[in-house]
Amino acid sequence: MNKHIGILTAGGDSPGLNAAIRAIGKTALGTGRMDIVGFRDGFRGLLENRTMRLDREGLSSILTLGGTILGTSRDKPHKMPVGGEVMDMTEVICENYRRHNLDALICIGGGGTQKNAFRLAQKGLNIMTLPKTIDKDVGMTDLTFGFHTAMEIATEAIDRLHSTAHSHHRIIVVEVMGHNAGWLALGAGLAGGADVILIPEIPYDPVKVAQAIRLRQQRGTNFSIVAVAEGALSAEDHKKYQILKKNKTKAKEDKNTKAEKKASEALQQFDVYRSTNTLKLSRLLEEMTGLESRITILGHLQRGGTPSAADRVLATRLGSACVGYIEQGLTGMMIAVRGEGTEPIPLDQVVGKRSTVPLDHCWVSSARNVGTCLGD
Repeated sequence: MNKHIGILTAGGDSPGLNAAIRAIGKTALGTGRMDIVGFRDGFRGLLENRTMRLDREGLSSILTLGGTILGTSRDKPHKMPVGGEVMDMTEVICENYRRHNLDALICIGGGGTQKNAFRLAQKGLNIMTLPKTIDKDVGMTDLTFGFHTAMEIATEAIDRLHSTAHSHHRIIVVEVMGHNAGWLALGAGLAGGADVILIPEIPYDPVKVAQAIRLRQQRGTNFSIVAVAEGALSAEDHKKYQILKKNKTKAKEDKNTKAEKKASEALQQFDVYRSTNTLKLSRLLEEMTGLESRITILGHLQRGGTPSAADRVLATRLGSACVGYIEQGLTGMMIAVRGEGTEPIPLDQVVGKRSTVPLDHCWVSSARNVGTCLGD
């Protein structure tokens, strides 16, 4: 009897998702021993039994498409909005898994998806995952598909901003995505020749940033490009953030529900406060340097459009390898990138891990060597 394999894409969209779906589907169908079904809009589609048939015709011509033909959502099995309430629908999802006679479910997503998939694996479902995110912050893998395309888009944006910054003698502050990891801003900043790169891993001092810009002025360069990761914080704000996180952790360890709720609310308020960090930094640099400052927030632009060749190849590698591991009988694994190969990593080793930029990484040292200010 054929094996029945399900696929879903969850979390934020990312370039290369369709390439991964295509690779899984074509590899599975090519064995002659597997049938494929897609679930729409992440875990919600599995909950609501909304499926898409993935035959050869349906998989044709999707390799170059951005987004995901299956759709996606950030809904979590254990915290699913249903009828105006948030409910734990894990058991219903497990029941639907069995109703479809699935032998395995492949969940494609970032760090949050790895956690949600692991919860289902703990319920006895045969789960496999693939790491995708433009942030490159999934732990235990060298790379995630989606990152390369997003870095190319951010780099092109910085390239284009150089001419207007130079023409008007301005500071251009470019906010790059990346959540709480600096890979995207650092990579695009390096490739685009940004004069200042600010990332979450290195709390910055606005005074030192302004000094670096003024030094450029003294050398006759009356413009600067500042690439800022969305999660970057000043040293002062970083200290506040660490205190808030410690308060929540302690309340959780003490099982103090009231204190934990209060700490969570404080963290939410801080997230609202820091959402305007780039604007505040831009105004501050304008005051400190005397140069006009303008902001460009790239936002979801970095997720859209045709995936790069590198992301298509990577997604194809991971998708086809995943089917091979399923044929071997493996389950409860994330298919990680290891150099030019792949490696199945148990989900319990992936959950809770996050890949951030090491302070001794070659990208950091390269930035310093060419005179880029990192704000410290």
